[in-house]
Amino acid sequence: MTHDSEGLTGADASAGMDWDAQAATFDDEPDHGLRDPEVRRAWAERLRDWLPGRASDVLDLGCGTGSLSLLAAEQGHRVTGVDSSPAMIDLARTKLAGRDAAFLTGDAAAPPVGEQRFDVILVRHVVWALPDAGRALRHWRGLLRPGGRLVLVEGVWGTVTPAGIPSDVLAGLVAPLAAEVRVERLSEEAALWGGEVHDERYVVVAEV
Repeated sequence: MTHDSEGLTGADASAGMDWDAQAATFDDEPDHGLRDPEVRRAWAERLRDWLPGRASDVLDLGCGTGSLSLLAAEQGHRVTGVDSSPAMIDLARTKLAGRDAAFLTGDAAAPPVGEQRFDVILVRHVVWALPDAGRALRHWRGLLRPGGRLVLVEGVWGTVTPAGIPSDVLAGLVAPLAAEVRVERLSEEAALWGGEVHDERYVVVAEV
């Protein structure tokens, strides 16, 4: 998911986006394609902090072209990626060819994973765009094994016409579902974004 649509929450704007049409240029954004070595290294270091130290099953929802999936796979995790865009999924499959990863076309809010359960659900820039974030979070909680965790990278982008979900709102939605919730501020870590940013960027890590 991208984050350049107007409105404090982005469900309506996101629903109107043609993600297949955006797939070919999606990785041009520094924090999407992670082509810059410094940006890639910054995300890899953060994922190492957020994901378990042992090899785990990671569900990457709204995976886009699979950039975070690739970092997780490189760190020894088994990855399942889900995205609503077939074009994005095709690019992700190519990017992770030969890796321990599988990619499915489907709704991130209700991923088509059947009875499979996961150690981590990784979501970046997706919750803000969901029409019912609370319902999706409850569903995701049910896809986690005992002791699993949600890793939710979100933000509020822009100041004139902000789009996104504030950290206190997301943390409040997650709190009833988790034993421990922590919020880490990411706005000042320019390397993650390919330059300085002046809006709210953060991650919510919730242990269940």
